[in-house]
Amino acid sequence: MKVFLKLTAILLATAIPFSAQAHKAWLLPSSTVVTPNEWITVDAAVSNDIFYFNHVPLRIDNLAITAPDGSTVTPQNISTGKYRTTFDLQLAQNGTYRISNGNSGLNASYKIGEETKRWRGTPEAFAKEIPADAKELQVTQSQSRVEAFVTAGKPSALKTSGIGLELVPVTHPNDLFAGETAHFKLVIDGKPAAGLKVEIIPEGSRYRAKQNEIDLTSDADGAFSVTWPSAGRYWLEVTSTDDKTSIPQAKQRRLSYVATFEVLPQ
Repeated sequence: MKVFLKLTAILLATAIPFSAQAHKAWLLPSSTVVTPNEWITVDAAVSNDIFYFNHVPLRIDNLAITAPDGSTVTPQNISTGKYRTTFDLQLAQNGTYRISNGNSGLNASYKIGEETKRWRGTPEAFAKEIPADAKELQVTQSQSRVEAFVTAGKPSALKTSGIGLELVPVTHPNDLFAGETAHFKLVIDGKPAAGLKVEIIPEGSRYRAKQNEIDLTSDADGAFSVTWPSAGRYWLEVTSTDDKTSIPQAKQRRLSYVATFEVLPQ
């Protein structure tokens, strides 16, 4: 039973993009605005309540930390516990760091005889592990990204990769204040993503009867705006589906983007 429960937790942690209705993935920096050379600690988890450790740790096998000059920074003191992963980061450069944990993979179902099989893995493993005589093969590609932003000193510009669903800050993500309106843009593969539903939830949902979510929709240019009702930390999620897969067997691509923001008092 213990082995089964452990395996279940691992599978849930790797399947975060599309179990978000029940479980929410996030990266939470201890501070988002610091002076150069300071250290921060980042918590990474998948939880039932925003910013509380009550489900499973977020796996950070694909964590990428990009410094203001575009170089890659290695996190320090990585530790994975029962409910969260933590790591430390020294912000040696002046500017904005992007902390991003991305995942890309395939989900498949097929039949061998009368038995239905399910498979999950990488595109490289797909060709090797799916039997040639598989029947009723159904394949879905998924791409997810969970991000946070931290600035040491003066904010600097942020670049996107042009791959999958991404957020383009018009208002800098470390320049957010209660009562002010922030502007963002959504892109898919570098192109404006219109009509996407944006959900924003403030911290403290554990102690509220309602999530107090803010529901928005991107316009024809992929743009949306939010007026922050109060200071605190906020969780943002956007999902989308399309048919722009990178392998011919996959007929659908599922995209997910999550970000954490800290809104400061005026």
